Amino acid sequence: MVNYSFSLLTFEYFLLILVRISCFIYIAPFYGMQNTPGRVKIGLSVFLSLLLCQIVPQTELGYTGILGYSIIVVKEGITGLLIGFAANICNSIILLAGNLIDMNIGFSMATEYNPQMRTQASVTGNFYSYLVMLLLIATNMHHYILHAIADSYQLIPVNGQVFQWDRLLQGMITYAVNLFVIAFRCILPVFACIMILNCILGVMAKVSPQMNMFAVGMQLKVLVGLVIMFITIGLFINVSDFIFDEMKRTMVSMIKGMYES
Repeated sequence: MVNYSFSLLTFEYFLLILVRISCFIYIAPFYGMQNTPGRVKIGLSVFLSLLLCQIVPQTELGYTGILGYSIIVVKEGITGLLIGFAANICNSIILLAGNLIDMNIGFSMATEYNPQMRTQASVTGNFYSYLVMLLLIATNMHHYILHAIADSYQLIPVNGQVFQWDRLLQGMITYAVNLFVIAFRCILPVFACIMILNCILGVMAKVSPQMNMFAVGMQLKVLVGLVIMFITIGLFINVSDFIFDEMKRTMVSMIKGMYES
């Protein structure tokens, strides 16, 4: 039997936990998608906050007045947003890879709305993004994301944030470098085949100048690109492993930048 008893201190802690959890749910991948109903996000945030309220150790907050409590609320919101943002921006790796593929095969002018990043994305980027989302669910990575925000209270208790902006900046710089490295690894088979095709078309343009290589090349690039994507789709599990590892590293880097070791 679960017995919940609320006092003023408990209710204050519950609100602060709810702020961090709700800000995290709002921006986290899978949970914060645009097409997820708002009532589901609110209900999940409240449910997780009720569970964590019984686990998180409650100490004296040490604030004075409404202004002091408001500062704590803002700090908790920033903490949840940073942890969720660290997981969410890793989706841009696969979107960048999709954009690079479409630039090479000729699909770059066709764009669709991506509900995860809330922006326009290429067709291939959207396709790969949904595959990553399915693999995220299949590999229980969405459970790891919830465990990360729950375990953050062990290192960053309520009103215990120590923002180390140099470490946060270093974590973002490391992510920016890995963004291009991992994205190029994802498109390497398509990029190599398209580069070989461009060389062949260049030789054919010199051998048979009467042929319109521009019109022929556009069709060949689309055909070759789709064939290579179909052949290498089985390797996408390894690609998702790179993305999930980077997601874990970025979240850990963000959490380390908010507490004093």
